[in-house]
Parts: sequence; structure tokens; C-alpha cells
Amino acid sequence: MSVHVSVQAAVGALASGRVFPLVADEDTVVPYVVFQVVGGDPMSFISGDRPGKQERRVQFSVWAKTTLEAHAIAAQIETALCATAELQTEVLTIAVDAFDEVTKYRGARQDFYLFC
Repeated sequence: MSVHVSVQAAVGALASGRVFPLVADEDTVVPYVVFQVVGGDPMSFISGDRPGKQERRVQFSVWAKTTLEAHAIAAQIETALCATAELQTEVLTIAVDAFDEVTKYRGARQDFYLFC
């Protein structure tokens, strides 16, 4: 299963279903979540076969009208990912504040390792 499918299965219902890979459409109503793969640890086998799963560093950014709302959704994301056993989630950072100068949206950003 791809990382995008795995993430959508785990957190797709949050933020009223507004969860997007990489970028949201310009007219998306807040709150919404975007996620992207920002790194990972490649695995390889002596046989040359590729593993079915990889450990991927995935960053989630939540955008909302208020910082409190953004952090509340970020906490829901962490809970949902950690509850999804097949992802073997490792929390890498706390949720940190973010601000978008153009939209004036407040945000929360957090990184996880997901095995998918």
C-alpha cells in the first residue's frame, strides 16, 4: 500500500475530510491538513529485492483560523497514526507553530516515521 493510501486510511476523516498530499487547492476551506514525505531510511536486501514497505518520514501541516484549532487537529493526527498498528508510527517531533503570511492562517506542523 502506498504511503498516501495508508495516511488517508488513518487520518482522512479528520478536518472534515480535508486531508491532502503535498498541497491543498487554493480555495480549500480551513481547517485542512497537508502531508508530504520529507525523507526516510531506505532498505535493501542482499538479494537485490525491494521491500514491500519503507520507513518514511512524513510531515503533517494543519492549517486553521486559530492556533488552538490547528494544534487540536494535530493531536488527533498523532492519536490516529499511533493507533494504526500497521504503520508502526514513531513520533519524531512535537507539533510546532506555523503561520502563513499570505492567508493569515495559523498552523501546526509535526513529523513522524511511518512504515508503509
